[in-house]
Amino acid sequence: MHTIATVTGPLAPSLVTGPVLAHEHIALDLRRDSDREAVLDARHTEQVTDELASLRAEFGLSLVVEQTCRGMGHDTDALARVSAASRVAVVAATGWYYEPFHPDEVNGAGVEQLTDTLVRDIEQGMGTTGIRPGVIGEVGSHGEHPSEPERRTLTAAAHAALRTGLSVATHAHLGVGGPAQLGLLTTAGLAPHRVAIGHQDLLDAPAVHRALAAEGAYVCLDTIGKNHYRSDTTRLRLLLALIESGHADRVLLSCDVSRHGYLTGEGGTGYGHLFRSFLPRLRAAGADADLIDLITRRNPLRFLTGTDTREKSDA
Repeated sequence: MHTIATVTGPLAPSLVTGPVLAHEHIALDLRRDSDREAVLDARHTEQVTDELASLRAEFGLSLVVEQTCRGMGHDTDALARVSAASRVAVVAATGWYYEPFHPDEVNGAGVEQLTDTLVRDIEQGMGTTGIRPGVIGEVGSHGEHPSEPERRTLTAAAHAALRTGLSVATHAHLGVGGPAQLGLLTTAGLAPHRVAIGHQDLLDAPAVHRALAAEGAYVCLDTIGKNHYRSDTTRLRLLLALIESGHADRVLLSCDVSRHGYLTGEGGTGYGHLFRSFLPRLRAAGADADLIDLITRRNPLRFLTGTDTREKSDA
């Protein structure tokens, strides 16, 4: 199995012995005039580090896939500091979020130019840090179908993935548009098992989730704990529906901490809500230790490395 690029260097998947948070943010800035709180910066680094370190100690947290990309205020130096201090491996990302957050570099740039930008990040490192991303994401769109700029950035993500061997994680805004994203990425030549469709727990549509998984894509239930969008009761029902339909091997879970108010030190549910609240409910619904390990460790490792072995659970 290929090594995983982390912010502190290559990581052998065999060394990831505990769970993985498949979609999180450690440093980002999505502030706009209408929302001044969507930020995680130097003021919050200590809280983030403490949370991750405590989850490593209590639950064995081994890896965080950090999906802050170009135009989202990514800070790879901060990721490296948090990873080293918490002793939790962190995967950084490159790509472009959905259109309202596209930086000027997207305007007027063709797919080939955008692809070359991502490939430079992946092969030479991002900015002046030398840190290489281990995933392309969270590559975004909003609505049932991507806008014209989003089509270019998604297509560039697919082309860069094909050139470099990385996988692509998407931002499907409010869970909408996943089938169109997958169709665009696979039409560009990317295999479905190299794609993770984001935020599907915000879309109460089990048939859509089954169809995505049946094609071979990963279905991300990655906003666990954000009950102002959907309740965790709904998320559990959607997860159990995927498991019962034979697609446990295509599920990824996470909490998507995307503002400082989600940190436990500020009264939020934090990065650990998955372990402290949601997984106990999944166990109570009948999931055994092997199924939990599949969903929280083996699946994200297979997604990141491109291993196309499908695993089935009897749970």
